[in-house]
Amino acid sequence: MTDTIYDSIDASRVAAQNDAFRRCACLAIPYSPGDPVLRGRAVMTSNIGAMGPAFVQSCVDAIGRLDHFPEENDPDGYHDFGSVEVQGTAVWFKIDAYEDENMAFGSDAPDDPARTFRVLTILLPSDW
Repeated sequence: MTDTIYDSIDASRVAAQNDAFRRCACLAIPYSPGDPVLRGRAVMTSNIGAMGPAFVQSCVDAIGRLDHFPEENDPDGYHDFGSVEVQGTAVWFKIDAYEDENMAFGSDAPDDPARTFRVLTILLPSDW
């Protein structure tokens, strides 16, 4: 088996950073003192937006509070995908790690905040 760059990524560090980014982006929970500020943005699909402001806010709250990542949804342990139910509707989120804010290339080091720009996307399963 050939080693790849991804074999050296610390999955627990990526998961902790993704959790902190998600809580900050969704719930405005600040990063802990001494922790890096994680660069990124949160976006939603037009189908989420079409559900109305109250639904969007409920999605953001539920995603920000999520703390359960079953292995079938998180096989790499990155906490970069999740599913919540909001007002009887399944809602997904996905965190993608890019090398910078231009989002042209994925990050080769998603566990290094200096080399990673995160994008949290809120979507319906049908948007996938």
